[in-house]
Amino acid sequence: MTLTKSTEYDVVVVGSGAAGQAAALMAVENGNKVLMLEKGRTTGGSANYSEGLFAVDSYLQKEKGIDVSTIDVLKEEVEYSKYKADSRIWRKYLDASAENVQWLHDEGVKYKGVQAMGAGEATWHIYEGFGDAVIHQALQPKFEKLGGELLTSTSAIGLDLGEKGLKKVTLKNEGTGEIQVVTTKIVILAAGGYLNNAEMMAKETSYDLTRMIPVSCGKGTGDGLRLGWQVGAQKAGMGMAMLFGGYLKDPQEPSFKMMHSQMCVAAGQQPLLWVNEKGERFVDESVIYKFSYAGNALYSQNNVYSILDAKIINEMAEKGNFMGLGVFIERGKKMDHLQAEIDQALSEKKPFIFKADSIEQLAKQINLPVSALSKTIEQYNHFAEIGEDQTFGKDAKYLRTVENGPFYAFKLDIGAFCTMGGLKVTTDNEFEDESGNPIKGVYATGNDAAGLTGDTYGPNMPGTCAGYAFYSGRNAAQHAQKYL
Repeated sequence: MTLTKSTEYDVVVVGSGAAGQAAALMAVENGNKVLMLEKGRTTGGSANYSEGLFAVDSYLQKEKGIDVSTIDVLKEEVEYSKYKADSRIWRKYLDASAENVQWLHDEGVKYKGVQAMGAGEATWHIYEGFGDAVIHQALQPKFEKLGGELLTSTSAIGLDLGEKGLKKVTLKNEGTGEIQVVTTKIVILAAGGYLNNAEMMAKETSYDLTRMIPVSCGKGTGDGLRLGWQVGAQKAGMGMAMLFGGYLKDPQEPSFKMMHSQMCVAAGQQPLLWVNEKGERFVDESVIYKFSYAGNALYSQNNVYSILDAKIINEMAEKGNFMGLGVFIERGKKMDHLQAEIDQALSEKKPFIFKADSIEQLAKQINLPVSALSKTIEQYNHFAEIGEDQTFGKDAKYLRTVENGPFYAFKLDIGAFCTMGGLKVTTDNEFEDESGNPIKGVYATGNDAAGLTGDTYGPNMPGTCAGYAFYSGRNAAQHAQKYL
């Protein structure tokens, strides 16, 4: 008995997220015999939750009169990465980004429009139904209709370059433990990084993992990286997680549920008042408009609390929030469920929320120095009254006095969507060995591929991670076809 319909393929794709689906569909459209593997029971990975992808000069941007310079983006992104990003990879990605949007449209993807996020450029092409619709209503049905083979609950646990260009991939059925080896001319890795591998995260990154909240499908355990390293791919670009600012940790619920919480957005995504474990402000809180920067800022302190009073809660309920969380809860949305969510969290004694009738009582509840927090609030209220943040220079439109009880403190942890990097690739997404030579016929895509970032994700161009996943999958399949 075999796991697969055949033991020989032209292309084997490891992973069924954005990069894997794009690679597999393009490969089967090119007339190849294709096997796509998914170790979980369901396909799509973290791409199911993505909201949109990056592009410049797309048909949607042209329709709206949005002009974003390719050269300006290239310079900004490479400089942002402190030149750790590969300018050649970025240039090729940029040049193909409008075509990437068009290709998805032609494959059946529907878009809601194009927009900015926070203080970023309008490069974010939002699709209808999130990535779940992109995968399950467009790409995957077409892949299977064209004869592509999909195996779920099946992981790739071994890779051998073999002889005469035939690679050997060892498969494992995650339910039965059954093992099988298939041969293939092309292997494309699209396994989604290593955010959910605690051991790799501890070894390869400097983050305090007790404060990090992975908001993902949970399957990014470094499988693709290990396969690549097995066959001599150069290790590169490790150590970065895509942070997105403050997030509430509820140990009794899956972390992704907070994405739809008005309380989580009000506590962790607003440019209001943050204090550290000493009861002191430590940053211009409007850094939240550049969400990855905000994650870095939160990590600069040992603990962080967001302080809200009844007045600002009422303001956000009646007038809307200052900053949303992507398109899950959009910027400017009226927080009509906020007070109810807060009251419920308090009644359930959630560990991230505290309430008191005075600042002194609040300080005692969260073990902050009473005098320090009181002094911080007094100074902050003065800045709000005079309309000038004399400490960190925050724009006056975000200054609000904290004086109307009850007062609330929210313990902020740091949310993370994914890791990026691990395998050095050429501009064709082909592996590079330790000497920088291409390893023919094996490719790394999406979050497994290095070259797009430095130590921090670039929030100024929203959608670059999702866009690169689709692009790199297609890019790998296109160049695999030339190799074949």
